[in-house]
Amino acid sequence: MKPLFGSFGHRKKDIAEELESHLRLATAELVERGMDPEEARASAMREFGNVPLVEDIATEMWGWLWVDRLLQDLRYALRQMRRSPGFTATVIGTLALGIGAAAAMFTVVDHVLLRPLPYRDAGRLVAIQEHATNDPRTSGAPWLDIQQWTLRSHSFSQIALFDGMPGRNFLEESNGGGMQISAVTVSPNLFATLGVTPSMGRDFLSVPMGSEVSKNADTVILSDAAWKAAYGGDPGILGRNIKINSKSYLVVGVMPPGIEIPFGPSFPQVWTTIALGDQDKTRYYNSPDYSVIGRLRPGVSIKTAQAEMSTIQNGLAVAYTDARVRQERTDARVQSYADSLVAADIRKALLALLAAAGVLWLISSVNTTNLLLARGAARQREIALRGAIGASRSRILQQFIVESLVLSGAGALLGTGLALGAVQLVSKAKPAHLNVEFSAHVNFTILAVLCGLTLLTALVSSAWPAFLAVSTSIESAIKQGGQQSGTGRRHSRVRRTLVVCEVALSLTLLVACGLLLRTIYTLRHVPLGYRTDHILVAHLAIPSYRYSNRNMIVDLYQPLLDRVQHLHGVSAAGFMSEVPLAQKFSIKLTVAVNGQSSIAVLKTVSPDIRRIFGVKMIVGRFFDDHDTATSEPVVVVNMAYARLHSPNPHDPSAIVGQRFMNLRKDMPTKIIGIIDDERQGKIGEPSQPEVEVSLQQLSPDSGFYQPSTVAMDLAVRTERAPDSIIPELRSILGQANPDLPHATFNTMDQVVEDSFGSQRLAAHLLEIFGGVALLLCLAGLYGLLKYTVTQQTRDIGVRIALGAQRTDVLWLVMRQAAIMLLAGLTLGAALALPSTRLIQSFLYGVTAHDGWTLACAAALLLVSGLSAAYLPARGAARVDPITALRTE
Repeated sequence: MKPLFGSFGHRKKDIAEELESHLRLATAELVERGMDPEEARASAMREFGNVPLVEDIATEMWGWLWVDRLLQDLRYALRQMRRSPGFTATVIGTLALGIGAAAAMFTVVDHVLLRPLPYRDAGRLVAIQEHATNDPRTSGAPWLDIQQWTLRSHSFSQIALFDGMPGRNFLEESNGGGMQISAVTVSPNLFATLGVTPSMGRDFLSVPMGSEVSKNADTVILSDAAWKAAYGGDPGILGRNIKINSKSYLVVGVMPPGIEIPFGPSFPQVWTTIALGDQDKTRYYNSPDYSVIGRLRPGVSIKTAQAEMSTIQNGLAVAYTDARVRQERTDARVQSYADSLVAADIRKALLALLAAAGVLWLISSVNTTNLLLARGAARQREIALRGAIGASRSRILQQFIVESLVLSGAGALLGTGLALGAVQLVSKAKPAHLNVEFSAHVNFTILAVLCGLTLLTALVSSAWPAFLAVSTSIESAIKQGGQQSGTGRRHSRVRRTLVVCEVALSLTLLVACGLLLRTIYTLRHVPLGYRTDHILVAHLAIPSYRYSNRNMIVDLYQPLLDRVQHLHGVSAAGFMSEVPLAQKFSIKLTVAVNGQSSIAVLKTVSPDIRRIFGVKMIVGRFFDDHDTATSEPVVVVNMAYARLHSPNPHDPSAIVGQRFMNLRKDMPTKIIGIIDDERQGKIGEPSQPEVEVSLQQLSPDSGFYQPSTVAMDLAVRTERAPDSIIPELRSILGQANPDLPHATFNTMDQVVEDSFGSQRLAAHLLEIFGGVALLLCLAGLYGLLKYTVTQQTRDIGVRIALGAQRTDVLWLVMRQAAIMLLAGLTLGAALALPSTRLIQSFLYGVTAHDGWTLACAAALLLVSGLSAAYLPARGAARVDPITALRTE
């Protein structure tokens, strides 16, 4: 069978040869009658009629004429693009910006919010969390509650749990080195609940939680990433004993690639089974909380499961003896596990940015429509001539649509490149609060969206201009001056309406951008409670298993600190379990004082930390060199803690001297001072109660030794440039321990900047979207006025010839621009007020309906629009009436 176009070309050739044979026969007959050959040929053609038309009719009878016409339209579209490179570049660039922005944001949303989880029937997996009835904040659940859920609920076929191992964990590599990992303890049925099985080896043995689990004791399952990174994908890993934090585990399985639990880890994962302890047998403030995943039974909805779990948990809450803890656990929330992986604020930000990208795409489509309308109006005489010689309106309409499809296709290709580049940049500078990994891989869904955007853009931007272009009366278009006809005025009204829409949509983006920029500005001026200048921070991954039988403080931290403090240019150095706003390693402490319990942040610090960060002392003193492992245990608290637990509600300082927890056995700590509140996790959140312990007072027999020493940040105050001191610090760290030179360094100013997280990401993206929208809007306004002035050159010349001042002409054009701008701003204000609610959760220090932001954005758009209008207005005022009238 011949190919489609080959068959079509062959048949067309046959038709042409047949027509030519008829002409030859007719010519030969006339020559035999005595006519000259050339005259005979001409006479035969006159009798035969329009040969190309006959050829088209014959081709159409074969049913392949549409292919020929399509190829003709494609060739003509390419010629038009070559003839008008400026117009072509403008249209393709405009479409590429709109399609690229929409495709890039949809790619991120697809990978973060829409990506299917690699588990069997992932839609039936739910996360179960406890919370207070009137408080949306959630937490994990203690073992006794999970046990009752398993026994009493009928909505779930299985319920499983998991928890991360505390601190920083290290896996012994095949070469004897240590690799940092994400170690997770799980219930034996977790992977069965997820519906996944190891690619090598076996799953944990199935035993009821809470019963004898010795069959799974000291066994481990490796993730594919950990297996390949630590052991090079050695198939003989099964049955081997490996060490995690110096403890031996038997490898029983390796999971397939992509299996993660919890999702989006920072390091390769390994899984061991949970070993329940004595605290799991109580419902108290210090009972461990676990993350819970359930699998819904077939036919059971999340709403049904939610109603059942609320009833069950309400009955379980009465078993809590602590009133505050009981209040926090009166209800249970059931939500899709996929939804639980992304924080609500991140979800709202991504959807808001996707909507902003959609608005930018709409602006680009409107602008393209305006350009095609102008081009259609300029080609009215060409269209009329085509119609006069026999072209049908549908044929002309098809030609215009094909041209638009070619332009849209080129814009889509360029937009795809822009989208992939943008996603690559975002993936390299991953936002701090975006906990789900994504890549720049474009899957079938993304390709389908791109194709859909391309077709939709072509239809939106071309169908209307093409229809208006072919609907013009042939007679009026052929007449001289036909472009000032009623159809021309109708085109102008349509284009003015489109410009008004562009202004309105641009104002919406600019207002959202302004609100986020004001939020970032406000956050940067929030008093932090500490200094950030000239501070270099090293985030250390401490291989604590190497010091299992040694005192890390004496053998590692103190000698390391002594060497760093003697570096040239270092005025002070100290350790802190986590510097403020780092959000890398946080220790929570449940405190019960006078029958009232609360959650406090526990930090281990060395005495020089206060001098490094300049923290203000409110009452009492900070740690000094006299606070040692043999002296009286002491702690320092912040004002938030003092206000909550002070015996005198009107005097927080009364808490100084109070004793409340044991640092060492039978040795309660004494509060010796109160420091000012500081911004700890997020700048926009108030300070939480905080308890600080001196690093020098910890020893291996201290209750807080293990969680407080496995992770440390080294803070250095220096007058030297950070880049110049980092090599020296790496050298000192390497001499202290071979694993420490891989520490990450950052300035404290950068830590603060990174803490803005998704707010900064949203602000930067909206800056780009708003700037592009503003440029497209101004280009549309300028193009319309320039076209209007060109079309009205004769009228302007007549006005000036009759005595009109050039300032009057200037004001005439500027007034048209002002009317369109004011109409667009009015419509835009109506759109901006409800649309800014999408980013309300990201705002700080400013409301979603802030009048100043709206006024500033409107003023920017108005001034920019009038500036863009001034150029064509000045051109109109300079029209020479003699030249204008002579051309007519």
